[in-house]
Amino acid sequence: MASWISMDEACRLLGVQPQTIYAYVSRGKLEVAPDPADARRSLYRAEDVAGLARRKQAGRKHETLAANTLFGSEPSIPTALCAFFRGHPYYRGEDAVGLSRTANLEHVAQLLWEAEQPVDFSCASAMRSGAPGRVAAFTALAGLAATGHSTRGRLTRVLHAEGQALVGQVANAFGAQPGHGPLHLRFAQGWKQSPEVAELLRTAMVLLVDHELTSSAFVARIAASTGASLPACLLAGLTTLSGPLHGDASGRVQALFGEVERLGDDQVVAHYLSTGLPLAGFGHHLYPEGDPRAAALLALFEPPEVIARFIQKVTRLTGLQPNIDVALAALVANHRLPADAAFGLFATARSVGLLAHSLEQLGVAQVIRPRGRYVGPMPDVAQHARAQASSAV
Repeated sequence: MASWISMDEACRLLGVQPQTIYAYVSRGKLEVAPDPADARRSLYRAEDVAGLARRKQAGRKHETLAANTLFGSEPSIPTALCAFFRGHPYYRGEDAVGLSRTANLEHVAQLLWEAEQPVDFSCASAMRSGAPGRVAAFTALAGLAATGHSTRGRLTRVLHAEGQALVGQVANAFGAQPGHGPLHLRFAQGWKQSPEVAELLRTAMVLLVDHELTSSAFVARIAASTGASLPACLLAGLTTLSGPLHGDASGRVQALFGEVERLGDDQVVAHYLSTGLPLAGFGHHLYPEGDPRAAALLALFEPPEVIARFIQKVTRLTGLQPNIDVALAALVANHRLPADAAFGLFATARSVGLLAHSLEQLGVAQVIRPRGRYVGPMPDVAQHARAQASSAV
């Protein structure tokens, strides 16, 4: 390789525009010299260009690794809360589906939080402004987040007590009957449902408690890593959960069920399949053989006939199994629960998991701070340096 190369060759080797070469020169990363054959042109030290090319390639590999870690399927944060084995989610090594047969939300909270004492969600304030639903829940949490204390320097048992009150507050905001007793019974009382339906609510909430490092869990952990208060961590997680591509996916399924009830399953299925539109609630990238949470819940009740027929038809024609969002929406439809009940159950149950992630993150003395990869226009550093030099004269 020659000791000096032209601008065109330097741009080709680095894959950049001339203004970037000028920026490298201004920052002292690239040595420049006049071209002996043409005083109007410059030459650039080939060794400097080669070094920049090597560092750039290494940077690309690092960026690729970082992007794959952040957006890929492999978790980048160690956790002992939830993992997937043989197509089933496990909470601290216990099969979530197996737990859902007998455990209640309080039992799973004690397991995930590693609480020394039994968990009781009855200690929350019974106050609620306005109608039950997510507005009441988010409003209550926002007020608590604005006045909450940092998690730093506080004993774990104190944080457990605060977490119990927060979950109870969320449940009350979604319509659970204030008072004592397990949350699934208080939800049934608040929604005027039978003890048999209460058992279905218990099963559903246990199945929904956690699902490894979801986007909402990641956000809650980011907030926790900064020392934010527990209500702030929970609010951060729940607002993320509220997205239609996450915890409010059952709302999209409810809308789909509404189409089925108005138009009939044949017409709805034909429309979606002929246009290539995805059918909300069918298939799950973590469960290619079917979501075991949905199977466990759907096995406990018979959905309305038109919905059951629709689920069977979609499964037969697409090969995709219903996921937990379908099961949750079918449960709401079957027992005519409040319009926001599906999200209320999900948000209440997942509050336990979000708080577990927040508490686990407190053991890591480091703020979660991903790096950005700038892809915008490059600033004219050379011009800025000349302007500074001129102003100094």
